[in-house]
Order: sequence, then structure tokens, then C-alpha cells
Amino acid sequence: MTDGAAIDLKDVHLSLGEGAGRVHILKGINLQIEAGKAVGLVGPSGSGKSTLLMVMAGLERSDQGTVVVAGADLSPLSEDELAQFRGANVGIIFQSFHLIPNMTALENVAVPLELAGDRQAFAKAERELTAVGLAHRLHHYPSQMSGGEQQRVAVARALVVQPKILIADEPTGNLDDTTGTQIVDLMFKAQRARGMTLVLVTHDPSLAEQCDRMIRLRSGEIEEDRLRSTTPGTSATLGVDA
Repeated sequence: MTDGAAIDLKDVHLSLGEGAGRVHILKGINLQIEAGKAVGLVGPSGSGKSTLLMVMAGLERSDQGTVVVAGADLSPLSEDELAQFRGANVGIIFQSFHLIPNMTALENVAVPLELAGDRQAFAKAERELTAVGLAHRLHHYPSQMSGGEQQRVAVARALVVQPKILIADEPTGNLDDTTGTQIVDLMFKAQRARGMTLVLVTHDPSLAEQCDRMIRLRSGEIEEDRLRSTTPGTSATLGVDA
């Protein structure tokens, strides 16, 4: 892995589907993401943003190339080993929350810790929920909470394992502007305070601009890779070899 890289992808290809319907989604992606940085992935629908995110999280396996995340080569890992790796290293926030409907907020957040055998699962879950402003909602079920509150629960669940890498796939997509801004502020605050690497898929250019680096995909390839401007009206473009 490149020194200082939390994520290191080399010549990553991925196709999905079968037979004549098989589609080449990722086409030779080469990408290194520095530890502790926030990166926004943007691009049109079908460009491969979410698929690339799932490869980084070990939820999709590449057909070709090397995927090294948090120092681990994901290619040889079994499904059980990948699940253990994610549980220890990666927090994931989805657009549609993915909460377990028959569990309270507290139980939802405690789940990943319980699966890891942590005896302090509920105490840690309560602390995370309090940190995202939901101390008064610990024992409420998802159906009893607003969309914004459900996404706060999802953020707390992603953070409770103290991940090295936080991955978010359109985390504001189902929220109004005000609530979405609150969720984004929570994520960036946590990323900076904990020194995590954040990889964020978004259709919102203004959200991507808040990241240290913005990567634009088109048709499964990296079209643009640039650092956030430090001076208004300027930007630094990185070399793209994908």
C-alpha cells in the first residue's frame, strides 16, 4: 500500500450481470486515498460511483486488480473474513438508512458491537446516540422517528465501532435541505475529530466541494481528480491514470 494511503486501488475492473446483459462498470480504476482525508465521489448516474464505494467497503469483489483498504488486501478474504474486516475497520451510511425496524435506536446502534462480542455494546451505543443528539430517542423504533432522526441513528451505528474509514452513499438523498445539512455537519465533525478517512458519494457538487478532494467518475473511469481550493477560484488537479 502506498505510504499514508487508507485506500489503495490498482487497475480495478468490475462487471455486473450475466451473459449478454453483463456490463463493465469499473474500468481500470487506479486510486489512492490518504488516511484522514475526506473525498467526494461525483458523476452522472451509472458512472460507477456507488459500485466503487462498495468495492472499497468489501461489499463487491473486483474481477481484476488489487484492493487494499486499511492495510488489508481484500481479494483473498472469505465472506466471513470480509464481514469481520468491515466490522473492525469500516463504517457505512446508506441513503435509505437500513435500520432494523423491530429494534429500537439503541438496539440498532449496538448491533455491530454485539456481533463483535463487545460487552459494553449498549453503553457505547448510548454514548454515540447522545453525541448525535438523540439521547431522548434511545428506546424509539424507526417508525417512530423522522427521516433525519433515522439517519442520525445510522450515523451513530457507523461510528460506534470507531472505524478507520467512514463510507457514505448519498447520505442526504432522502432528506430535506436543512436536515441534510445537519447530517453532513455531523459526518464532517466526526471525521475531523476522530481522524477518520471519509469517502462520500453525492450528486451535490457543493457537498463534494467541502471535501479535501473531489473525484469525478464517468463511464467507470476517473475523469477528474482535484484537491479542494485553498484560494477562491483556484483548484489543483491531480494526475489521472485510470
